[in-house]
Amino acid sequence: MWNRTTRGPGGVAAAAALSLALTGAALTPAAWAADGPGEAGDGPVEAGIFVPKVEGLSPDFVNGVDVSTVLSLEESGVVFRDAAGQPADLFDVLADSGVNTVRVRVWNDPFDAEGRGYGGGNVDAARAVEIGERATSAGLSVLVDFHYADFWADPARQLAPKAWAGLAGDDLEAALHDYTAETLQSFEDAGVDVGMVQVGNETNNAIAGYSRPGTAIDEPFADLIQAGSSAVREVLPDALVAVHFTNPETPNRYATYAAGLASFGVDYDVFASSYYPYWHGTTANLTAALTHVATTYGKQVMVAETSWAHTLEDGDGYGNVIGSGTITDQYPVSVQGQASQLRDVIAAVSAVGPAGVGVFYWEPAWVPVGPPSELEANRALWEQFGSGWATSAASEYDPVHVGEFYGGSAWDNQGLFGFDGTALESLRTFEYVRTGAVAPREVVSIEQVALTVTDGSPVALPATITVTYNDGTTEHPAVDWSSAVDWIRGVGTYSIPGVTETGLAVTASVVVEAPNFVRNPGFEDPDVSDWRFTGPAARQPSSDAFAGEHAVTFWNGSAYETSAMQTVTDVPAGTYSLQATTQGTNSPATDVRTLTATTSEGTWSVPLEFTAWNEFHTATLPDVVVGADGVVEISAEFSLSGGAWGVLDEVRLTAADDDGPSVRTKVLEVALAGAARIDRERFTAASVARLDEAVAVGEVVLAGSRATQRDVVRATALIAKAMLQLKRAK
Repeated sequence: MWNRTTRGPGGVAAAAALSLALTGAALTPAAWAADGPGEAGDGPVEAGIFVPKVEGLSPDFVNGVDVSTVLSLEESGVVFRDAAGQPADLFDVLADSGVNTVRVRVWNDPFDAEGRGYGGGNVDAARAVEIGERATSAGLSVLVDFHYADFWADPARQLAPKAWAGLAGDDLEAALHDYTAETLQSFEDAGVDVGMVQVGNETNNAIAGYSRPGTAIDEPFADLIQAGSSAVREVLPDALVAVHFTNPETPNRYATYAAGLASFGVDYDVFASSYYPYWHGTTANLTAALTHVATTYGKQVMVAETSWAHTLEDGDGYGNVIGSGTITDQYPVSVQGQASQLRDVIAAVSAVGPAGVGVFYWEPAWVPVGPPSELEANRALWEQFGSGWATSAASEYDPVHVGEFYGGSAWDNQGLFGFDGTALESLRTFEYVRTGAVAPREVVSIEQVALTVTDGSPVALPATITVTYNDGTTEHPAVDWSSAVDWIRGVGTYSIPGVTETGLAVTASVVVEAPNFVRNPGFEDPDVSDWRFTGPAARQPSSDAFAGEHAVTFWNGSAYETSAMQTVTDVPAGTYSLQATTQGTNSPATDVRTLTATTSEGTWSVPLEFTAWNEFHTATLPDVVVGADGVVEISAEFSLSGGAWGVLDEVRLTAADDDGPSVRTKVLEVALAGAARIDRERFTAASVARLDEAVAVGEVVLAGSRATQRDVVRATALIAKAMLQLKRAK
């Protein structure tokens, strides 16, 4: 599968392919062309999903998956099934679906002093070897992914293994080298076909407990990577050595990392990236970032982790990382969406040229151990077998990130297997990218219209929306929106229905916000002169923003203080609410994180929360009194431990909630309840549509913070009239 002799600047000859990827041409129906010379298959195959063929895909391209939780899932009673629903060995299903490589993570000691596993598969070296043996038996190659920690390692946490606590310098290098060599020898002794070894996991800022003082690669970090690489060369000289980073969307990040590794002479073969569309920008940018590394430094490149959701439902009673609040609109949330996303990432890596060697889908088989209705039984299985993301035992090792948040699979809706363990057709994308696949054309997503306006501003709904089909094509039909939009009154969240000219029902979500007196509140404007920053806090383009594309972020390897402040002027005297949203990691309870408002009338403060990555908290000061001078000093101030990372976003100073006029809505509520009870099949479509229009008006009036009694009476009358005008269907 992999061959060290192929190392070299493989991206130079890929200019045409790179151009194709950057222009998006690879996604057009023309991509379903007949196979070229030497390509597999005779043309697109008939299937249940569309997958445009990836032209020029190397026969040696790595189609990989990470299934590190498999043993714990099976111990918990999970049964994997093939596409026909028949029980089958997971590794056989993978091999039959076009997968050729399995990635398995290795934790040093994911158990507490009493032998209780930390979860996430409890994957120590012995269990990793067992997974490797099963993969090899199924004819699959193996990538060994060393985290150099006892539990999860990623940009937000790179904790030292318990056994290495207090080690530094040469001692830490020796420990890392020896552990790597011993573990790889156990793979070799078991006959596992290891083709690649990953020295560290998402090592943007740290590895094995060592945190760099800045963003650039430094000598201690390089020496640790080299220690792992040397061990690989000694034990498995034919295996490739990979380094792994993430956040390709950050300008020049990968160029900086690659330059740093080169400056210290680190010996490695493959520069690996995570790429999750929710957070990491476009595939065109991914191709460009990886191409720079390949052509400048003569390295192979790959994507070590990617995924997409096939549903927003939760399969086991433990919330998912990707839900309605975190999903983006690049692809439909569906099996087809997964196939399109995975195909695009494969195409993006292939577009680098011969240096683009593969893509791994992360944990496609992390399915529920039981349904949400059996939550207590699920919890017992997660605790006993480590089949959830973390157990209570992990809290002692990683109190900041685990704490009380241990539980089940937060990834089940992103699997390439259904909740019952049956392989979804998206798993066959690895096979279909070589031939192309076609299916009957159908709608897979309708644009969800979401609009945020300031109270008092007009609400302008789009004249057309985008409808996406499973073949990748789109249409833009006109929309007839309900007149309910004209009944919006005051701050609130409103749902406005509409119908496209092609007959599709759509809904627009309209959020009306109170005027915000903070200037550049979400840091989207590059002019941040209204803000004063201290310490490392700075406006950054960030996929970790709460809203928009930018936020203030900060991190430092040693204890530090940082802040963001603004003097707000011309605020009318009165009572206001100040809010700010944060997320952060590696910040213990002893750290100080405070949101403060100071006026001529006093000072008010509230703590800002950091709990876990991608877990946002909005702090609120509800009763800030502004005096006649109209000046408010606002500040978000942090005194943080070394290694703490944080995000500040969406700072809002708005007038305190106005309850609006006192209205009686009982009669309207009764009318709406009556409309909901009708048997719609008994009446003509036109008369039901008139009732739906009246109901939309009534619901908007109920949602309005400043709806009047007259609005309520009129909306009730509209519903009553529409009910009387219902005509029976013939």
